[in-house]
Order: sequence, then C-alpha cells, then structure tokens
Amino acid sequence: MRILIASDKFKGSATGPEVAAALADGISQAAPGTVIDTVPVADGGEGTVDAALAAGFEAVTATVTGPTGRPVEARFGVRGGQAIIEMAAASGLDLLPGGVKDALGATSRGTGELIAAALDHGAIAIVLGIGGSANTDGGAGMLQALGVSLRDAEGNELPGGGGALGRIAVADVSGLDPRLAEVEIVLASDVDNPLLGERGAPAVFGPQKGATPEDVAILDAALARYAVLLEQQPGVRAATDLPGAGGAGGVGYAALAVLGARREPGVEVVQRLTGLAEALGAGGSRVDLVITGEGSLDDQSLGGKTPLGVAASARAAGIPVIAVCGRSTLSPEAARAAGFERVYALADLEPDPARSMAEAVALLTEVGRRVGAEIGELVPQA
Repeated sequence: MRILIASDKFKGSATGPEVAAALADGISQAAPGTVIDTVPVADGGEGTVDAALAAGFEAVTATVTGPTGRPVEARFGVRGGQAIIEMAAASGLDLLPGGVKDALGATSRGTGELIAAALDHGAIAIVLGIGGSANTDGGAGMLQALGVSLRDAEGNELPGGGGALGRIAVADVSGLDPRLAEVEIVLASDVDNPLLGERGAPAVFGPQKGATPEDVAILDAALARYAVLLEQQPGVRAATDLPGAGGAGGVGYAALAVLGARREPGVEVVQRLTGLAEALGAGGSRVDLVITGEGSLDDQSLGGKTPLGVAASARAAGIPVIAVCGRSTLSPEAARAAGFERVYALADLEPDPARSMAEAVALLTEVGRRVGAEIGELVPQA
C-alpha cells in the first residue's frame, strides 16, 4: 500500500512539511507497513519556499526592507541557477509591526532586495511567488530596489508606498540591474486582476490591506499616473490590463511590465518544482491514495488553490484523493465534484478554532490514524 501526501500549509498552525509528517505518523501507527511518500506543495504564496526546500532547494537568508521600512530576515530557496522567492517573506501582511496596516505607505522594496540577493547567488531563473502582501505600490518599491528611479517634480526619490506615487514626475529605468536582462522570471500567481479600475489592485485587494474608500481612490489615481510615466520608458511593456497585473498590490504589474516576467498558475509552478507528477508514479510503483489539504477548504479553494491542483493531477493518473483541512465549508456534493473521495476536518475533532489551530499537529496525527484505520474503505483493494 503506497500513499502520497501532498499538502499545503495550515496557515498559523503548521507548515506543509509539518502537516505531512503528522499525517504520516498517524497513518503508520494505524496501518504499519504502509509506504508513505510526501511532497509538500503550495500555490505560489506563503509556503512556497518551504515546499521548495522540502524538494531539495537550499535555504538562503537575507536581511531586507520590510513593508514598513524596518529590516526583516527573509528566506528564499536556491538550487543550481534557480531561485524561489516568496514575496510574503519580505513584504507580507504578517510582517507588519503589531499587525497595524498601512495601505498608503507599505512598500514592496524588500521583494526587490530578495531578487537582487538571488542574482548575487547566480540565479538565472527566478520564480516569484506572490500572495499575502501588505503593499499597494504597483511594485514601485521592488523596482527601486533593482535600480529604477522614481522621482518627484523637485528631483527627489520617492519614499515607499503607493500613496507617494501621486507625486511622481519622473520614472527612469536606465539604472535597472543589467543582470535581469539575462534572467527568466516566472510570476507564480492565480490572480487575474488588472492593475486599475473596478477589478484592480486598489479596489479589490486594497481593503484587505487597510485601505478606506478614500485610500482606494488615491491609490488608483496614483498607480495610473505611475503606469503612464513608466510605460513611456524604453523596453517597458504596456501591462496595466494584463491578467495578473493587479496581483500583490500591483507587484504583478511591475514584474510583467519591467522585469519581463511571464505569469503561470502558482499551483502548477510549485507542482513542477517539487516533482509531483513523478511522485504520483513513485518510481514506477503505483500510488494507491493521495492526501492533500490546506487550512480552510472553501469556495476559494475551488478557484484553483493547492488541493484542487493536486486533486486534478491525481485524478488524471486515476488515483483516489482525500482532503484534510482545518475546517471545511464545502457541501459533500461540492467536495465530491472537486474530486475528493472524503474530507477530514480538524474542526470535527476540536470545534474550538483557537484550540484546533494550537493543537493542529496532534489533531493531524489523529486524522492520520483515522485514515490508516479506514484505508480499506478508501482503497477497496487494500
């Protein structure tokens, strides 16, 4: 009997590798002799670097500028000439001091500094996973960290934050790090929003970052001014309306317009990096059951989150899939339509959300024991 565990993180409770280890422990207790392989996965956002490290990438730590300007320690993964960068590690909401949001002032500068650090390590291919960002600066901070100059009418370099872009008078990309011309950049993101307008970064994602309706209007106008000036520069692509430009507060726009990135679904990028397709074959030995999951299994999951991507790959290989999650709001019918034979939720064992999150590893081990005890039902030939 061979089981493959390919789970995303349970945010605030356990990393992808920790989820897999706890489930494997429980299954082994209930069904000794079961062969268990693990492939931690992610959707391109938080947890992407953990998944890469579990797949054999080496961790590199750099001190970079956090979203409010304070220094933070951020990790990225390297293997050969490839680097995996997780934007949330440098510019994420979780890095805000005291959790206080700064919709107009938060910067993506640290993400650019991580890209520069990857270049220093010899990267010629970079995966930029976006998600969980604190900023709505159109990627201006990221570009400034990479040599782009953004100045006001007096010739002063603009400070961080999308609000400051309302004063932009000059955008100059001549100082962009020349190494970027030789680097392939993949924007790992499932977001298809444009930069501006009703579906743009300020309107859709700004409120999550603390933006009031007035702030949204300020940011939309500021980003529009910034984009007009930037796109007058040689080599800059017109990208405000491209799908994904609104990702991560407009970092998607800067990556597509200036860095020449191409956008790919985050789940697919991470599956490729971690070798999920190969793992489903398990070196020629058929996998009998796949277990995937994330902290919350809900309608957002159906939009292309990690569990759905894993389920699709497993179904294509003719392998049954079950999901493990902290909580599920999906009806049994919706879960089956998504490809899950069964859903195991930690909330069924511990209804108190706070306790469920605090005791997630122990609860995941118990779920593993249940899965091990029910293997005969999940895989009839077991």
